[in-house]
Amino acid sequence: MKKLLSLLLILCISISLIACNSKTKETTTKDTKLNVSVSFNAMAEFAKAVGKDKVQVSTIIPAGTEPHDFEPKTADIRKLSDAKVFIYNGLGMESWADEAVQSSNNQDLVVVNASKGSTSIENMEKDEIEEHGKYDPHLWLSLKGAEVEVQNIADGLLKADPKNRDYYQKNSNDYISEIEKLYQEYNKKFKSLEKKNFVTGHAAFNYFCKDFGLEQNSVEDVFAEGEPSTKQLAELVEYCKENKVTTIFAEEMASPEISKTLANEVGAKVETIHTIESADGDMTYLERMKDNCKKIYESLAQ
Repeated sequence: MKKLLSLLLILCISISLIACNSKTKETTTKDTKLNVSVSFNAMAEFAKAVGKDKVQVSTIIPAGTEPHDFEPKTADIRKLSDAKVFIYNGLGMESWADEAVQSSNNQDLVVVNASKGSTSIENMEKDEIEEHGKYDPHLWLSLKGAEVEVQNIADGLLKADPKNRDYYQKNSNDYISEIEKLYQEYNKKFKSLEKKNFVTGHAAFNYFCKDFGLEQNSVEDVFAEGEPSTKQLAELVEYCKENKVTTIFAEEMASPEISKTLANEVGAKVETIHTIESADGDMTYLERMKDNCKKIYESLAQ
C-alpha cells in the first residue's frame, strides 16, 4: 500500500514538474519576442517586416478608426507601459504620442519616430496648419519615404534588442530592396507619361507625387475633413476637364459621395485607393502600394 502511495506521489510530482516546465517554456518563448507597440497599420506592417518572428506587434489605433481623430484610452497607455518599443509615424500624425509616452512611465521604452530624417512637405494653407500642424504626415504613402521609415524602425529594434542586430538589419535591407524595386518599376512608367495630374478624395498623396513627379488635386479638404464649396467644386470640374482626368480616386476611410458627384460631372469613374492607415484584408503594404501605382498609372495612361 505504502509502495503504491509512493508511486502515486512520484507520478503526481512528475506531472506537476512537466506542467511547470511546459508553462515556463511557453513563457520563455513568449518573453523572447520583443514587445512592440505601434500607432497604426502601416507602422505595424513595417515593424513585422523587420522584426518577423522576433517581435510581437500590437497596434494602438483600431482598424477602421480615422487616425487623425484618435485619442488614446487608459488601455492604450497600458500597452506602452508593457512595451519595449513604441513606433509612430510622426510629422503630427499622432498628436497624442509624446503625452502617451510620458503617461506610460516606462523608463526603458525605446521610442521610434519613423519619419525622423525625412524631407517633409509643409502644409501651406492656414486652416491646414491650424487643424493639423506644420507638416503633411502621409510619408508612408511614398515608397522613398517608406524606405526611410523602415530603416528608422530597424534602428529602434536593434537598439532595444542588440543581440539580434544582424537579423533586423538583414530583414530591413531585404524589405527596402523590395520597396526600391517597386519604385524603380513605376518611376520608369510614370516618366514615360505626358499626363501627370490625378484627383483623389483627400490630399494624402503629396509624398507619392514627389516620388514620381506627379500632381494631385483633392476633392475634400486635407485629411478627409470638410467638403468643397460650390465654387471649389466648379474649379475641380474645370481642372478635371482641362487635365483630361478619367478617374477620381476615393480612399477606404473617406466618404466617396463627393468623389462620385465630381465623377458624374466630368464623366469619370471612381476607384478605391489605399491609404494604409488601417488593415485591408490580407493585402500587405507592398501589395497595396503596387495596386495604388498600377491604378494611378493606368488612369494617366488613358
